Amino acid sequence: QVQLVESGGGLVQAGGSLRLSCEASGRIFSSAIMGWFRQAPGKEREFVARIRWSGDSTYYADSVKGRFTISRDHAKNTVYLQMNSLRPEDTAVYYCAADSRGTWSRYDYWGQGTQVTVAS
Repeated sequence: QVQLVESGGGLVQAGGSLRLSCEASGRIFSSAIMGWFRQAPGKEREFVARIRWSGDSTYYADSVKGRFTISRDHAKNTVYLQMNSLRPEDTAVYYCAADSRGTWSRYDYWGQGTQVTVAS
């Protein structure tokens, strides 16, 4: 029903910025939650940010507060993650996910990920 495709990853130097996009196909209901996660080699997947599809409520991991901003465009069926002041420890594969039922606990759709590499 829903397919998510991430884009916008790449190689940047420390202190630089990147904007990730997550385009969704299929219908996204107003109650859905959209989130960004990341996973570095040898580490567990970790939560980065989330946003309510309808409305502007957001929540961020402590590690990215003040540096990353999540947003969405209903007309384009797209969620964004603006990443500023990037650090080497931000290097990871970033995944977009959808909690289609708005449970705040279960993400039932996932993208394939986009690589972000931050050089020191």
